[in-house]
Amino acid sequence: MGKGWIHSVESLGTQDGPGIRYVIFTQGCPLRCKYCHNPDTWCMVDGEQIEVEELMEKILRCKVYIDKSGGGVTISGGEPTLQLEFIDKLLTRCKEEGIHTAVDTSGYLDRDDFKKVLEKIDLVLLDIKQIDDLKHQELTGVSNEKILDILKLLEEEKQDFWVRYVIVPGISDDIEDVKKLSNLLAPLKYLKKVELLPYHQLGVHKWKDLGMKYELEGLEPPSREKMEEVQSIFVDQGIEAVIK
Repeated sequence: MGKGWIHSVESLGTQDGPGIRYVIFTQGCPLRCKYCHNPDTWCMVDGEQIEVEELMEKILRCKVYIDKSGGGVTISGGEPTLQLEFIDKLLTRCKEEGIHTAVDTSGYLDRDDFKKVLEKIDLVLLDIKQIDDLKHQELTGVSNEKILDILKLLEEEKQDFWVRYVIVPGISDDIEDVKKLSNLLAPLKYLKKVELLPYHQLGVHKWKDLGMKYELEGLEPPSREKMEEVQSIFVDQGIEAVIK
């Protein structure tokens, strides 16, 4: 598939991997997170179709800035692995151009499918929503079984990765859940960092624009004290954890 469905791009991003990055937000997602700030990415065909080579032309215009900063290309979403053939071709072209590659994923796919593209990925950004499976299902609509299997795959394949964890008051900030996650991550050799992201309300208007009910209406972001408390649990395990 030479074409992919994308939502948008960010030509000089600094939040999705090391250095300055060209970030591609793909269309389509199998999760239905209650706090999603981009529900307009859920349906794949609501986006724009673009050829790999057309996208590469745009990326190469930014390559000088990317290279100087130690950055690269990040394929995010939505959920990019829903378009595995497309991202495989895009990753291949990036590697041909000597560009560092990262994929930001929920990990909700079969390990054998993800393994096909891993050799072309320099860094995986794995979004873990909740360590407790029942709470994960309540939050996202799906089990976390596949996601935790992808976590094992990354370690088995000696793949460098970061974990991203959104702190949502009353949903993912329970200290026992955080400890359970930190215990799982602590022994992993290829985990380079945990990024802790505070819940925000910036995407609430999109739900309303789409005529959808936002169940977390009125929920406030976590306090700085709560973010630091969560951070300390990972740090105490010897894990680098940063608050974004």
